[in-house]
Amino acid sequence: MSDKPMRRRGGARALLLVALLALAAALVYGWNDFNRFSGAPLNVTAQGDSIDVSRGSSFRSIVGELHRRHLTDANSLYWRLLAEQMHVAGKLHAGEYALKVGLTPRQLLADMAAGKVLQRNFTIVDGWTFSELRQALARAEKLNHDSAGLDDAAIMQKLGAPGEAPEGRFLPETYAYVKGDSDLDILKRAHAAMVRTLAALWPTRAADLPLATPYEALILASIVEKETGRADERAQIAGVFIRRLQNHMLLQTDPSVIYGMGASYAGNIRKGDLTANTPYNTYTRPGLPPTPIALPGKPALEAALHPAGGNALYFVARGDGGHVFAADLAEHNRNVDCYQRKHCQ
Repeated sequence: MSDKPMRRRGGARALLLVALLALAAALVYGWNDFNRFSGAPLNVTAQGDSIDVSRGSSFRSIVGELHRRHLTDANSLYWRLLAEQMHVAGKLHAGEYALKVGLTPRQLLADMAAGKVLQRNFTIVDGWTFSELRQALARAEKLNHDSAGLDDAAIMQKLGAPGEAPEGRFLPETYAYVKGDSDLDILKRAHAAMVRTLAALWPTRAADLPLATPYEALILASIVEKETGRADERAQIAGVFIRRLQNHMLLQTDPSVIYGMGASYAGNIRKGDLTANTPYNTYTRPGLPPTPIALPGKPALEAALHPAGGNALYFVARGDGGHVFAADLAEHNRNVDCYQRKHCQ
């Protein structure tokens, strides 16, 4: 029997073995390369970057966007295999997703599958006026500016609080939002937060306060907020104004006068400003001004409802952020001479 057929069969087996070994090597290489891809960071070069997935986007278009922005150079098959391996194919949510330095394809797909969209924060600062709040909202990124073109009354109507003066009605806090949220959403949440806070604090107020309603407490708190930024002085400042109200004295608070001056305020209060009989001039009109003059934070509200005791009826700024308190006008005038006119004795 000829050995040629045997040699041919042996050669074929050798070729098959080589082919199988090559295939196995390719599969091992491919598997290792796939695992390298899934765990290797994307080409994110700066913090704060993000990617938008619009509603109805296909998986192919998402991967295409990653390629277009040079965030990945991996072929689309790897992305498809990874999505299938993670069981998230067809389950990716629309939204904006953070692209952090070091983010891997696996982590990105996990975020998209969980709908872990990028959250931004908007902080309402204690002591802002409502006008300043609106200006800050207009500058906020990735926020729909649905209040643009609306006047204050229309905004309050949209928030379900028609007829309310907006000043003071929004609680200073940090509010999270995602792309596509509206500035009206933030205002509605801040308004509701102030309503809840006032409702919780009002029943705990000190006895015998000359404040008839929670709104009057809100007005006083806004004055306290503008008079001092020091936590250790809020209750003292509130105590002065409470005693002045109890003694039927004019409040004589400059921040209220400034608020009433509006755009005409240029950094200084003149004598004529203190004698002008406007609704917010607490040098000419008794009692509280008609509305809050700013957005008071919770600490200012607590101070207004729990003022410090004592006999001080006056205070003057020291020039270092703090104040000096006095029980009578003569002592107060001496403090004014010392700390404002620098004629200390």
